Amino acid sequence: TIITRCVIAIDHYLLSMVPAGAQVICLSDMYGTINSPNFPEPYPKESEVRWNISVPDGFQIRLYFLHFDLEPSYLCEYDYVKVEANGEELAVFCGREDSDTEQVPGEQVMSSPRSSFSVSFRSDFSNEERFLGFESHYSAVDVDECRDRNDEDLACDHFCHNYIGGYYCSCRYGYLLHSDNRTCRVECSDNVYTERSGVLSSSDFPNPYPKSSDCLYHIELEDGFLLSLEFDDTFDIEDHPDVTCPYDYVKIQAGEKVYGPFCGDRPPGKIQTESNKVQVFFHSDNSGENIGWRLSYTSSGRSPCPVPVKPLYGKLDPVQIQYSFKDHVLVSCDPGYRLIRDGEELEHFQIECQKDGSWNSFVPLCEKIESRRSRRSLPSILRNQILY
Repeated sequence: TIITRCVIAIDHYLLSMVPAGAQVICLSDMYGTINSPNFPEPYPKESEVRWNISVPDGFQIRLYFLHFDLEPSYLCEYDYVKVEANGEELAVFCGREDSDTEQVPGEQVMSSPRSSFSVSFRSDFSNEERFLGFESHYSAVDVDECRDRNDEDLACDHFCHNYIGGYYCSCRYGYLLHSDNRTCRVECSDNVYTERSGVLSSSDFPNPYPKSSDCLYHIELEDGFLLSLEFDDTFDIEDHPDVTCPYDYVKIQAGEKVYGPFCGDRPPGKIQTESNKVQVFFHSDNSGENIGWRLSYTSSGRSPCPVPVKPLYGKLDPVQIQYSFKDHVLVSCDPGYRLIRDGEELEHFQIECQKDGSWNSFVPLCEKIESRRSRRSLPSILRNQILY
């Protein structure tokens, strides 16, 4: 029968390691004393006691001995004190001084990995020399989680702040603390790009992108444009050797078409979307330190406009090999000439390429200013130069 005076729950593993007939004492104070039975008198024979020390999370336990006097034996097979933490044996002590087969605690201070410690004492059937046993003390000490935490699953993403009994995390400006209270994420779903060309990227690129974030980028151009996307060669998104993009990924939707998901260190090729509206979705989980991605987008018209013909004594700006939807051409004349359109003199005139591949107006003629009156005698077919 296990004799227990515990006022708190005992770990089932610890109980399973307690021999039948042993006395179990649970200690939950922030400090205390543990002595062998009858100390400072000699301890009784055939005695087994286990002290389970437990303090709140955020603390460790320090244990040290002020007096130690147990029967010596080879590998401490007769009487001993055993110290354990989380089911792991940390030390076994016996005797009065260190030897090749025996160890005494001396002045060493033992620390628990977490917030619990177990100390067990056992004596065999004899104590003929009247060994006095031991006196030990324990105390709870604050854990500096910000300095000591090595567990990535519990470490703060940006800033860690320690206080007595615990710690908390905070994030850099522009970030939000995730519901897990340690990961820093970003709000990145209100990005709308309306220029005909541009660049977008994962947050902080080329530095590691934020964890636990879902970002949605919108590219929205006027009907008549077609968007093309191209990723930079620097492309680094967490992946998996056997499963397609289970952690982080970028995915693109253009109309009914979906491209991706994409991840790894090799960017996809150039994407011709055949759409004027594109959504770029990027997802990251709560781990990893990857650089991310950046892409450039350009646009072109569905149907190119024919190259306009320069009027005699005039010029076009800009001069291009091809003109697309929304491209503008400024028509002007050489010095001493004026544009004539519908009988009106103009210094310059602008035409625009439309989405059906036609110009919104014809290219007017250039005429000498002093011969303006003679123009009326010209046949009407020569007055206007029309582009087909």
